[in-house]
Amino acid sequence: MLRRTLSRRGAPRKWTLRMCNLYSMTKSREAAVAYTRAMRDRTGNQPPLPAIFPDQMAPVVGNSKAGLREMVMMRWGFPPAGGGKRPVTNVRNLNSNYWKGWLDDPRFRCVVPATSFVEYSDTTPKIAHWFGLGDDRPLFCFAGVWRPWSGVRGKEDGTHLLYAILTTEPNGLTKPIHAEAMPVMLTGDEIDVWLEGSTEDALALAKPFPADRMKIVLSGPREDAGGETL
Repeated sequence: MLRRTLSRRGAPRKWTLRMCNLYSMTKSREAAVAYTRAMRDRTGNQPPLPAIFPDQMAPVVGNSKAGLREMVMMRWGFPPAGGGKRPVTNVRNLNSNYWKGWLDDPRFRCVVPATSFVEYSDTTPKIAHWFGLGDDRPLFCFAGVWRPWSGVRGKEDGTHLLYAILTTEPNGLTKPIHAEAMPVMLTGDEIDVWLEGSTEDALALAKPFPADRMKIVLSGPREDAGGETL
């Protein structure tokens, strides 16, 4: 997929191939709530989601104003940057002033339950490779940030809850498919650190997930997706 890179002054510079913007969350709401230790589920009757694309709604876990960990539906992608049209779905430059305010405040950190994600091979035609923790696709979470935003998204004009997913260097399994980046993946107690820990402790988790704990669970024809990375 495409992303917009930034010049040293932060101005949009060019479009380049980037990490995909497609993942799945095929476990039940109950399983996601238990895995993330959320205390409240506000997602309603949400079925499993085999393909989640930018600008779609998906379950996200974060802390409410009252400090209660809860799972809610949010829309994938921060507002387009620099006059662009695509939502900003991936967080790459953790030192950017654009992201620091959200990263430094634990209330705006979130985790995104998932069971697999796609990276595309640089071939013709493109092949979508689904990565997960095993053939049965057990749960894990992406590290993310979220924010409220008022405006028009899709056909809806109002206040939206938006999220973006952190990326980092690829590991040994994903790098041969996509050499630029992979999402930041969290399991177990790392979820608590990301949601409640200091900025230093939380950002220490922004590193490649161990390749020996992952595998390619499916490969097939390319799916189209769109989104930007900053």
